[in-house]
Amino acid sequence: MKIADRKERETMFENDFERLKYYYDKKWAQKSQLRQYVAFGVITSDEYEVITGEAY
Repeated sequence: MKIADRKERETMFENDFERLKYYYDKKWAQKSQLRQYVAFGVITSDEYEVITGEAY
């Protein structure tokens, strides 16, 4: 992999919320995983609700 390709991939998302929303939409992340990200403070419970459409 070229360095330019790696940099492009690193900057595809501006923040963790965007990255996790993308992963969830692609079915690469599950609700249980997103709940762990809330528990660790990576995303907020409000962001969890936006991503999943369900209350945390």
